[in-house]
Amino acid sequence: MYDVVIIGAGPAGISAAIYAVSRGKKTLVIERTQVGGLIGRVSAVTHYAGITEGETGVTFSEKLKAQAERANIELVYETVVSVKLSGEKKEIQTKQHTYEAAKVILANGTSPRKLGIVGEAELCGKGMSMNAAQHGMLYRGKNVYVVGGADGAVKEALYLAQYAAQVTIIHFEETLGCIAEFKEKVVKTPNIKLRLNSRLHGVYGTEKVNSLEISNERTGAIETIEDSGCGIFVYAGTVPNTELYTELRLENGFIPVDENMETELPGVYAAGDIRVKQVRQVSTAVADGTIAAVHAAR
Repeated sequence: MYDVVIIGAGPAGISAAIYAVSRGKKTLVIERTQVGGLIGRVSAVTHYAGITEGETGVTFSEKLKAQAERANIELVYETVVSVKLSGEKKEIQTKQHTYEAAKVILANGTSPRKLGIVGEAELCGKGMSMNAAQHGMLYRGKNVYVVGGADGAVKEALYLAQYAAQVTIIHFEETLGCIAEFKEKVVKTPNIKLRLNSRLHGVYGTEKVNSLEISNERTGAIETIEDSGCGIFVYAGTVPNTELYTELRLENGFIPVDENMETELPGVYAAGDIRVKQVRQVSTAVADGTIAAVHAAR
């Protein structure tokens, strides 16, 4: 039996754990894969106060983990399979154990959105849906394609440009949806090419990507590009990991909370990208975790 159980060890979850433990609460963090969550997959952490020069998703995640260890936070790597959030005593069931808590903080974030196109599943990890920070160097001198036009996609495209012969950004809108800083950097990067009003329509190959199809949003025309051994990096948004939380009312899959990060169920809080909010950044996730833990501890 714990005072507080936190599901998810990303920036929101670790922040919540640090504050809950500091207030003398018996706290457990349950994480499915690794500390850091999606932030561990990015090539660079930017616009966060206090980061060091050259901060990557990996180094930032390592700092989160080290801080949790220094705070003596109990952390287990298990997959949650069911939850019971109603009532005074909450129950969290993993594949290995059952945990009980007076308060629960849901901080297990989001997962990358799938495109649902031909070849996506078959070629995943074989040139399709690659991780820029982890696999970028493997495409030195080759062509890569980045799907998406928001901040995350364009930032990774800029990172990949230092290795690839050419980076093509495929975005369905007329202009990139990223911040001005990234737009200016794209203009100054000669080996980045834009394919706007376009979508990735399909990928083909067996053990690697041999060709891809790009559709035109205006005309519907589909162009086939032969580019054997290219890399395709998809940043088409994310979906909330809320499928287990059937007791909660959701808005477009996200969890509504009040100003204390508490849901409609007493003693159940949500923090970070999993909750209804307008700005999803590391800084707002950390703030959410802090607020949730402080109020849960009270």
